[in-house]
Amino acid sequence: MRRLTSLIRWPFDVALDLTHAALAQLAALRARGDSPPVFALGPSDCAPIPVVLLPGILESSTYLAPLGGFLASKGHPVHVVDTLGWNISTIDESVERCIAVLSEQDIHGAVFVAHSKGGLIGKALLLDPRLGDAAIALVAVATPFAGSTLGGPFQRLPLVQHTPLGLFFPTNQALTRLAEERDVNTRIASLAPEWDQMIPGGSHLDGATNVTLENRGHFRTIDDPRVWEQVHIHVHKMAELTGEIQR
Repeated sequence: MRRLTSLIRWPFDVALDLTHAALAQLAALRARGDSPPVFALGPSDCAPIPVVLLPGILESSTYLAPLGGFLASKGHPVHVVDTLGWNISTIDESVERCIAVLSEQDIHGAVFVAHSKGGLIGKALLLDPRLGDAAIALVAVATPFAGSTLGGPFQRLPLVQHTPLGLFFPTNQALTRLAEERDVNTRIASLAPEWDQMIPGGSHLDGATNVTLENRGHFRTIDDPRVWEQVHIHVHKMAELTGEIQR
């Protein structure tokens, strides 16, 4: 019965989620050329752990602004990497841009908060020795750590594999190289919607803190205030696990 209900809901969930994504992209296009978002700190009794936002592919620095504003209201200094642009570069290129910004802004002890592809960039950053103490952990929402089979046989076409979308092919070299690095997974919290049309296999990451959210959809999930609360909780949990703050 549950499977039947899920099948009936599927086209509506897809339509709602893609509409949400389209509206968010329109808002980002309107903001093109504006200065990167700046987040005002709110009063808070919690540890002021810095946060660095890492959006997904084709998501500008404004895409995660609502989540960033929420975290700032809780007392967390929030930073963006505006040089990621629309985030269509390779993982290695993205890491270079992030390292430069983290150094320029003199960030220490931060937790990466990411959506989708941003989680892959965050994991690659945690593996980079140049990171130093700039960041300590990653909280990723709807990240395809094992890639995605959404494209089916079309993903195998050379034309597709040589586009930015090729990164998500399960046998992509950059993706499999990241997957082989398992020790760092203990510093990652992977928050996954219960159903994600963009990642049929889900976002489970062996050795990480894996959480299944009561949300449906790859894009709507990141704009749900209930998810923001979970992100906030896990920013602190990951800082505790790494010893950055005391329990």
